[in-house]
Amino acid sequence: MTRKESDDARRIEEHIDSAAERIGSVWPLHSFVTANPLSGFEDESFHRAVAEAEDLFGGRGYPHPSVFRRAWESGRIDADTLRVELEAHGIDRDPETLLEAMAEAESERTAAEPDDATEAVDRVLSKWLAAFLDEGQAKWPMPNREDGFYRAWRTVAPHDADIPGCDDADDLPATALEALESALGDYPEERWDEILEAHLAALPGWSGFIKQRTDDDVDPWQEAYPITLAQYLAVRLTLADLLDAPIDLAEVSETAQSDADGDDVPLPEIWLTAWEKSYRERLLDGIDDSVTEPGDAAADRPAAQLVFCIDTRSEVIRRHIEAQGPYETHGYAGFFGVPMRHRGHEAAADTDACPPIVDPEHRIVDRPDDAEAAADRDRWTGLATAVRKHFKTLKSNLVAAFTFVEGAGSAYGSAMTARTLSPSSIATLESALEDRVPSVPEVAAPAVDYDAYDDHDHADHDLPQGMSHEAKVEYAQTAFELMGWTEFARLVVFAGHASETTNNPFDSSLDCGACAGNPGGPNARVLAAICNDEDVQAELRERGIDIPEDTVFLAGEHNTTTDQISLFDDSVPESHRADLESLREDLDRARAGAAAERTASVESEAAVDEVERKAADWAETRPEWGLAGNASFVIGPRELTADRNLDGRAFLHSYDWTTDPDGDALEAIFTGPLVVTQWINNQYYFATVDNAAYGSGSKVTQNPVGNVGVVQGNGGDLLTGLPLQSLKRDDERPFHQPLRLTAVIHAPVERVTEILREHEDVRTLLDKGWIGDLTVVDPEQDNEAFHYAGELEWASETADATVPEPTTPVAESAADD
Repeated sequence: MTRKESDDARRIEEHIDSAAERIGSVWPLHSFVTANPLSGFEDESFHRAVAEAEDLFGGRGYPHPSVFRRAWESGRIDADTLRVELEAHGIDRDPETLLEAMAEAESERTAAEPDDATEAVDRVLSKWLAAFLDEGQAKWPMPNREDGFYRAWRTVAPHDADIPGCDDADDLPATALEALESALGDYPEERWDEILEAHLAALPGWSGFIKQRTDDDVDPWQEAYPITLAQYLAVRLTLADLLDAPIDLAEVSETAQSDADGDDVPLPEIWLTAWEKSYRERLLDGIDDSVTEPGDAAADRPAAQLVFCIDTRSEVIRRHIEAQGPYETHGYAGFFGVPMRHRGHEAAADTDACPPIVDPEHRIVDRPDDAEAAADRDRWTGLATAVRKHFKTLKSNLVAAFTFVEGAGSAYGSAMTARTLSPSSIATLESALEDRVPSVPEVAAPAVDYDAYDDHDHADHDLPQGMSHEAKVEYAQTAFELMGWTEFARLVVFAGHASETTNNPFDSSLDCGACAGNPGGPNARVLAAICNDEDVQAELRERGIDIPEDTVFLAGEHNTTTDQISLFDDSVPESHRADLESLREDLDRARAGAAAERTASVESEAAVDEVERKAADWAETRPEWGLAGNASFVIGPRELTADRNLDGRAFLHSYDWTTDPDGDALEAIFTGPLVVTQWINNQYYFATVDNAAYGSGSKVTQNPVGNVGVVQGNGGDLLTGLPLQSLKRDDERPFHQPLRLTAVIHAPVERVTEILREHEDVRTLLDKGWIGDLTVVDPEQDNEAFHYAGELEWASETADATVPEPTTPVAESAADD
């Protein structure tokens, strides 16, 4: 490449990077990450961002007027709160008139339709993207993928009947750079960003997936079969030329219907804010404002302490566990503060078991304690894998498929009938067969190989295997400091969580979001092993964390579909067996109560049967609601909400302000879990308000593609968000109430102000409206509630409350537009 060619390539890459800023990253479906689909707009005010996104993606940004009407008529939107909010914006019309006005505006809203040629480009490009990006599903993979997307497509394009005027690869530009230069050369360079952005936004699912894959430095598929946004655009613009589609999509698009340049807050956002404030007031009414110093009331040592993920589903099971006896439950990020890449004993690949905003720092590998039992199991699982592979080959082989169907059709038909009519019975049979396979006993479950630590012992990996003593101490200390622990029970359980579903491409969306859509059990086992380490405990005592000699840590995993909690009890000595058995019995009773609440069933036994049926039924489109309903994040001691039914709508993170004098623990919660919950909340919000644009439509008409995602029907864009059944009762009635996150913090308001002053990225989420509300309940001022008013200013309903004033100018980028 000549110097000029290098300069041209660099210039085009800069334009592509600029154009891609507003395209959200999309993770593969097997490791679903609930991210904000408008993350590229988070530096703008919410109302302006959703208006610009509507112009770019065609998606609506606010709930349908009918949703507001139901919330108003049901009392979810408080009349006084709405009146105050309307008056603050100079609106004096009555709510009924406003609802009718929003409905009329909705009826006039029309979607811009692409021209036939552009639709043809989308269709052909999607076909080849699905073929190239396949991760093991296709039996006949696309040839020459190792050469990169553009070169591989250039080789096969002459054989595609959908591409006219291309009889030979030499008819096409030789490189992606030449293709881009040819397509963009007729337009002034100042137009390139807008042109390229429109073509990326035409297929935001595929372009977002490519963006994420290129950003992942360790993706083995990207390393083997490279693709970049430049190659994507080169193919797309070349197709546009061949199919006579416009290059500058802005020239043929209809006039934007949204007011992206307006500064006035639109009426739907005023209603949305009133709805959010109504929810906030109900939440605060249930806060125990007598709690100023946590733990004062707890004189007796608890029977056990259980630490769950902050996930909203944990709130339900925690209430039912606490009702069984003297148990303490706590909330902590579901990866338990251990940023790791994990390889299970029988797993084929590593998985990143930490949030996407955190880089893994250790590689953890499971190894069995009982080598003989593990060898027996490996032989049986190897045989089962070989049999499954053989049958799969028979079904997909051109010659054998017909005779195989003739011979095995009746058996398969009978099995399908049984699985459809009686899924629970089939699940019981499969479980019984699994029990007969030699396995590593539960009391000797695979141990975590966290001891091995050698900076030079990972030539085939980019991470050290295991961790040092210093790292173990830091992870244990951080966990206890963030949760504010000073007392320990005889049994301490770190409970990760996972889901259990059948025939569900979105199963990872129900697993732990803090583990990047993977089960949280491995992280729980690592932290439990660390905390049981005598050397770690000795170091913690020197740092002021005194763990009693009779405290035993163990890991567990909460099945959020069935509410069963499995305990990995290999570290529990005989002296604690009676405590363990008592805990198991109470966990079973708590499970029954939680299942009855979730299924609205009176009979606990019937409820357990129902949730187990949902987990086993391959025709069940909604095995569980996941995090639907999430609306708030409460950071503080459990005493604040212990007697309150939060209906599975709140993320709960344990925090004790009295043990955090410097605010370091609270700062870590702000920059980590708060950001992750905002991602989750925004994903659910946008997928609910416009499931076609920001979700993935109905599961009934979806098809998995390439082991990376789903499409509607037989092709098209890769769908990026949650399916309809995860959010709505039916097409018209949402189960998830589309509200932005309400955060409630139990800490001195000045401490929170200092943290926001130091972290502009978090402050921007608040100032721009991506987090709906932040309320600080200040224990130093009799739990007075302070509501964040923007730009480090606070509002209080009490006249004599001390409201801190900002002492440092807020960065200009964080100010309102």
